[in-house]
Amino acid sequence: MASINFNLIKNLLVCLVTALVMAVSAVPDWAAASSDFTQATSSLSKDQLDPLYNIPLGRLPDQAKPSRYRLNLTIDPSQERFSGRSQIDLTLNTKSNHIFLHGRNLKVSSVEARFNGKTITGDYLEVDPSGVALLRFTQDLPSQTLITLSIAYDARFGDSAAGLYRIKVETNWYSWTQFQSIDARSAFPSFDEPEFKTPFEVTIKAPKGQLALSNAPLKSSRHKGEMTEHVFIPTEPLPTYLMAFVVGPFITAEGVAPPTKWRKKPLPLRIVATQNHKGKLDFALKESIPIIEKLEAYFDMGFPYPKLDQIGSPVMPGAMENAGADIYHDEIILMQDTAPTEQKQSFGMVVSHELSHQWFGDYVTPQWWDDIWLNESFANWMGYKIGNEWKPELNIGVGALDEGFAAMSLDSLKVGRPIRETITKNADIDQAFDQITYGKGGHVVNMFAAYLGDEAFRDGVRLHMRRYPHGTANTIQFFGSLSDAAKDERLTRAMKSFVEQQGVPVVSLNRTEEGINLTQYRYARLGTELTPQTWLIPVCVRDLKGPSQCLLLDEKSKTMPVRDIQTLIPNAGGLGYYRIKLSSADWDHLINRATDLSAGEALAALDSLFADFSAGNNDPARLIRALKAFAHHKDSNVALDPAQRLQTYRLRGYYDEATTDQYRALIRTIYGQRVNAMGSDLKPLAYLNDDPDRSKLRIDLITLMIQEGHDQDLTDRLITATQSKMAGDKNALDPVFLALGHTMMVKKGGMTAMQSQFDSLEKPMDPEDKNAVIRSLAAIENKVHAQWIIDRMDDKRLNNRGRFIILAELMGSPQTIDLGFEYLKANYDVLAKQNGGIFAAARLSNLPRHYCDTQRATEINTLLRDKVQAAGRGTLGFDRMIEGIESCGRHREAKSQALRAAIVGAN
Repeated sequence: MASINFNLIKNLLVCLVTALVMAVSAVPDWAAASSDFTQATSSLSKDQLDPLYNIPLGRLPDQAKPSRYRLNLTIDPSQERFSGRSQIDLTLNTKSNHIFLHGRNLKVSSVEARFNGKTITGDYLEVDPSGVALLRFTQDLPSQTLITLSIAYDARFGDSAAGLYRIKVETNWYSWTQFQSIDARSAFPSFDEPEFKTPFEVTIKAPKGQLALSNAPLKSSRHKGEMTEHVFIPTEPLPTYLMAFVVGPFITAEGVAPPTKWRKKPLPLRIVATQNHKGKLDFALKESIPIIEKLEAYFDMGFPYPKLDQIGSPVMPGAMENAGADIYHDEIILMQDTAPTEQKQSFGMVVSHELSHQWFGDYVTPQWWDDIWLNESFANWMGYKIGNEWKPELNIGVGALDEGFAAMSLDSLKVGRPIRETITKNADIDQAFDQITYGKGGHVVNMFAAYLGDEAFRDGVRLHMRRYPHGTANTIQFFGSLSDAAKDERLTRAMKSFVEQQGVPVVSLNRTEEGINLTQYRYARLGTELTPQTWLIPVCVRDLKGPSQCLLLDEKSKTMPVRDIQTLIPNAGGLGYYRIKLSSADWDHLINRATDLSAGEALAALDSLFADFSAGNNDPARLIRALKAFAHHKDSNVALDPAQRLQTYRLRGYYDEATTDQYRALIRTIYGQRVNAMGSDLKPLAYLNDDPDRSKLRIDLITLMIQEGHDQDLTDRLITATQSKMAGDKNALDPVFLALGHTMMVKKGGMTAMQSQFDSLEKPMDPEDKNAVIRSLAAIENKVHAQWIIDRMDDKRLNNRGRFIILAELMGSPQTIDLGFEYLKANYDVLAKQNGGIFAAARLSNLPRHYCDTQRATEINTLLRDKVQAAGRGTLGFDRMIEGIESCGRHREAKSQALRAAIVGAN
């Protein structure tokens, strides 16, 4: 076969297009010429089309404004494909023969534009993998005239939480949607941007007898053969990413939230779940009501939508605030009254977070993804705040501070972003949904709400709701609402210094004759040089028994006129988003009074201690002293925090074999005392009268003693109880220990247990039990067994989620991370397609994060960067990971010997 000169053909095509464009301008009857033009350009590549149309890779051009959607969908979850017709009312700013909108992997069968009694046909091209689509018509469409687009199409269901997806649970198929951020376009052609808020009229044809729901209440249903047509009332104005469609043989629990001061009518409530969760719906139905009422009181406004469905999904990694139709992972909302503390904490925080979005995010929506922090940072703070008010005994509120301090690790990197960052490309949108937006953003909101005062801050939020009802708003408008309500211009400047700058402040506190000298600088890890910055920091300090004293640190250095403080608590309440640096004497005094600190203050102290060590300072012996002191704190989060930090050093290879043995002995000695004092019965409901945080602490301590301490007695008892549960004794083991029990069984039983566990996946089982079995197959820290499960990754007994779980577990252990990485390299492209959407994309590229070696960082960068870029979800997370691995490698080389000596010396 003769070789083909592709460049020559490309040049000829470009010449043809140019000639046709010139011909179009010269032909009076444009429609005839346009038909030829459409045929000539229908097969051109994106590079060839771009000079003709200037294809947008971010925000759509200011060309069209939609005003209403009518969606008619046929959804049968038992089929591989769904179909629909999207009708969109819009107006054009200027006349045009083409329109850009969004669509991804849609098979379009017809395109029509109707206006003034005319119908014009067109064609549809997807011109960018992110889901940019081009409609081209046989003549110009008029400006300032109502036009109705009608697009018929079909598409394949997804099998992970992205777009319109379906999952088989036991013997039944179900379907859900997950559209944030840019996955609505894979379910229907649309203008898939948050700024475009319109009413939606939705009709869903579904198999007879199955539940079909969307954002608005059902208007009517009628049978058509084996299908039922469900018509829903029009929604309030919504953006595409907040729409939801759910179809399947679900079970439900129904009720109402009674009228309140802010809402005159009862609010219909429904909990929706797959059939295997029978008996687990009533808790969510009952406990959602007080959360709704607390949110109505905070916003001084009734629930913004006419009904609320809360829907469980077995593969949803988190939750989504679809207006009137929130979707959660099953374990977040489906439970009984006897559920463990941690599951109830998750319910309280996440449900409060998602329902707060119904006002802040759904009712008032960010104009563009630049301002998604307005949604998520605020909702994260509200989730912990309202969750804590819902059930104070669950100790939910301290989680906000814990999450904020955890975000500082990411925020300390040179590669990163501020809370609010300009987004210009579709590929960069998902990168805004990270710890900076949630953890840091929520902590910053918390800090300023406390500094300003809850009532003044709340008044600003209420003003914001009144100013933009069912509309959109940006950061400047939000700051304006806060400042106008608080009548304090400094608030805006101070918040901007945190929202618009990347990085973590450090406040150094030194006692002087005048008081306490405060000096701020930017935190940097060992070997990292960062650009100096300053912030406007609300700094609050206190003594053990005295009230907090606060100062706005708006300069590099300032003196707080505070004297006679014996135990200096430098971040009162732990509310400040900053790290602290103290003299050796003040550090030692603080550690000695560890159990007298509030949970937030203790977490702030521990974060700063270990961060100073990561910066190349601090005697590691002080870290061990802190471990011994804070391990006895009454708060479960604090007690486990230093052990989890030392565990991270183990997983990153800081310890040799001898030091690992000494480390495990240290864990057994320190935490064994608490376990013995609290009790370690593994049966369900063994400690029913314990307060919730004590119950959580016991579970965490037992898990730590088995996983890290290698306590043989606890391990043997856990294995025995797990075997009894598998044999049918439901009272043998508390379900919270099930996953760990399966893992210990496999570790002890070797290959025989591996095979038995793997074979059990063929049997029908509860999804929670199945996930426990899958995790046990990968968490074995044994290379031979790891290779065995890798060789079976394509087995039909594992779905995409199961494969991802196994790979993540393998790459979290120093013994098996290399084997996991080899599989990741070889299968990255396939995994990226199997695990799409906002949740999975970032996690996949971040899997090698547990490496701690500068050379390995270079290798990972070389091998995976092109693959990550090709996946089309941005590279920021990948860049951060590479820097993190390099930074860890430098620190391990410099400081691991000193840390090992401190551990050995502590025993």
